[in-house]
Amino acid sequence: MITLAGIIGSGKSSLTEILAQELGTTPFYEPVEDNPVLPLFYQGNEIAAKRRSAGEENVSNPYAYLLQTFFLNRRFKMIKQAKSGTNNILDRSIYEDAMFMKMNTDMGNATQIEYQIYQELLDNMLSELKFVSDDSNADLMVMIKVSYETMISRIKKRGREFEQIDTDPSLVSYYHNLLNYYSEWASSYNISPFLIIDGDKYDFVENLADRNHVLDQIENKLVEINSLTSQQLQQFKQRRY
Repeated sequence: MITLAGIIGSGKSSLTEILAQELGTTPFYEPVEDNPVLPLFYQGNEIAAKRRSAGEENVSNPYAYLLQTFFLNRRFKMIKQAKSGTNNILDRSIYEDAMFMKMNTDMGNATQIEYQIYQELLDNMLSELKFVSDDSNADLMVMIKVSYETMISRIKKRGREFEQIDTDPSLVSYYHNLLNYYSEWASSYNISPFLIIDGDKYDFVENLADRNHVLDQIENKLVEINSLTSQQLQQFKQRRY
C-alpha cells in the first residue's frame, strides 16, 4: 500500500490520482465533500478562538473529537480495502489523523479524556491492521512537503470557503502550528519506508516535467522496497517519456 501525506493544500489528492493512473492501481480519497462535520469543525475553531480571546478558560471545540473519530472510522475502512491489492493508494495516513488529534488536544480544541479515548480506539484499530509489513511487501509513506506560502496559494485556488484565511483570520496561526506538527511528525515517523517530495519545487499537477520527476522518485523507491520490479519501472518510464 502507498500512502500520501502532507498538509492541507499540499496536493495529496492530485498526486494520488496521478500515481494511481500511472501504476494502474486503485486510489482511496479522504472524505471531504461528503463530510458533514468538517465545516462544523472550522466554525467550532472560530467560536472557541473568540471565547478564549474574551478571557474564557478551558474552551474546547465541540466538534474536534467528532471530526477526528469520523476520519478515523473512514480511514480504517479504506485501509482494509486498499490492502486487498498491491500498490493501492491512500491520500492521507491514519498516523496523520492521530497527529491532528494530538494537535487539537494541545491547542485545547479537544479534552484530555477525548484524546485518551481516541488513542485507545486507534491502538485497537492498528492492532487489527498489523501495519508493519515484512521486507518483501513493504508499505510506502510519501510526504509532500510544502511551505506556508504554497499551502495558502493552493487553498485559495481550490476555493473551499471554510479553509480561507480571509474568511477566518484565526486560521493563520492554526496553519502555522499545523506546519510545525507536520515537521515533528515527519522527523519521527519510522513505521514504514518514507519518501519526502518537495512540493514547493515540483508542480506535479500542471508541469509535465515536474510530474515525471516526482513519479520517477516514487517508482525508484518502490523498486528499492520490492513493491515494484525493475522491469515494471522501465515499462512505466517508456510509456511516459
